[in-house]
Amino acid sequence: MLMQTKSELALAYDISALSLDIQLQILGREPNRSLFSRFPKKLLGIGTNTKTIKGEKYGIKTAILYLMPAMGSGVQMCAMAKIAGCEGPCLFTSGRGAMSNVMLSRLRKTLYFNQYREQFMLQLQNELIRERSKAKRRGYKLIVRLNGTSDIRWENVNIGYAYANIMQALPDIQFYDYTKLANRKHIPANYDLTFSYSGVPAYAPFAAKAVANGERIAVVFRDRAIINAMLANGDTFLGLPVVDGEDTDIRHLDSRGAVVALYAKGKARRDQSGFVVG
Repeated sequence: MLMQTKSELALAYDISALSLDIQLQILGREPNRSLFSRFPKKLLGIGTNTKTIKGEKYGIKTAILYLMPAMGSGVQMCAMAKIAGCEGPCLFTSGRGAMSNVMLSRLRKTLYFNQYREQFMLQLQNELIRERSKAKRRGYKLIVRLNGTSDIRWENVNIGYAYANIMQALPDIQFYDYTKLANRKHIPANYDLTFSYSGVPAYAPFAAKAVANGERIAVVFRDRAIINAMLANGDTFLGLPVVDGEDTDIRHLDSRGAVVALYAKGKARRDQSGFVVG
């Protein structure tokens, strides 16, 4: 880790596994050093995603946890990122080099998760309890996506006391995620998973396993026109019926054994990794 003087704020996290340029960004600017000298007051984002906001017309509020994807924190947060070919595009889109305030915030939360796990999980549970009550008072049901930008096996994350995981601790909250892990087992009843497709050849066996298992599979197409044509013609993909996934992000209500069609936005439209189809 880079040397610090006694007059500087002490960091709350070990940043030695980060790239040198990110360490310099944290240590070289007072606002960044201040950010990394304390724990986050809030972990979850609500009403910050244009797609999840669409769920409000169905009486649903969505809370999302955004962490640093892939190896951006020095710890692999997406186990299939290399095989699926999405590590490079994801980190580039998310801010390689000079990191934005949003990405620095996600990085801090990821370090918090990895280095102060029990405290992180207790804070997460308390936030979810508050957000559940707030949503109920306003006439909404709360659903939660913990892997907004990561692919953690949350069913295996012990919360450190009476319950094995956060889903068991809060059985009346619906959790959901997208995942590129085709072998997740012992999933709690209130945790819904949608398999995330990639067309990279090395990833084909995992996609085939998801199809064989009757999973719901999210596929990102190059543009909206491709989806419209598929829906109009009754086309299939991977031998499965195609449904429109763009109206909301309420995935747990979609049928299993179907392809949920999404379309690429922003820089993702230029992705050539195989993740985007078309």
